Amino acid sequence: MIGSDGSQLGIVTAAEAREKAYDEGLDLVEVSAAADPPVCRIMNYDKFRYEQKKKQQEAKKKQTTVETKEIKFRPKTEEHDLTFKINHIKKFLAQKNKVKITMRFRGREIVYSQSLGMEAMNKIAEALVEDGNIIQSPKMEGRQMIMFIGPKG
Repeated sequence: MIGSDGSQLGIVTAAEAREKAYDEGLDLVEVSAAADPPVCRIMNYDKFRYEQKKKQQEAKKKQTTVETKEIKFRPKTEEHDLTFKINHIKKFLAQKNKVKITMRFRGREIVYSQSLGMEAMNKIAEALVEDGNIIQSPKMEGRQMIMFIGPKG
């Protein structure tokens, strides 16, 4: 048993422990049930719960959420449009977001998936080398070629 001031009170019976907690006007809380014998502590349980909640809120404020943004291309996207979309990807990576790059093949364009599609994806990857790193290299999923890029560091 651990006292309210953090001192070791030794091994006591459950009745004695409850009585000591009642005398101090505090609660008897089981800290570790798996230990042999179980470890209990005398404390103000409401204050303990309040402090735990505050710690969780503080941790939640500090955590950063990583979103996955998606940019879609076609195999015959022109050079200007390609650079425009690459600039958008750079902005997303600067904001510490992951980017899913999707190239959709419609109709007979699927024939060019390994030539034009892979060429365009490699061009995009080369343009983003200094801004991010490739999480997943380009791969086909049905009629789409997908690549994931994450922020550096």
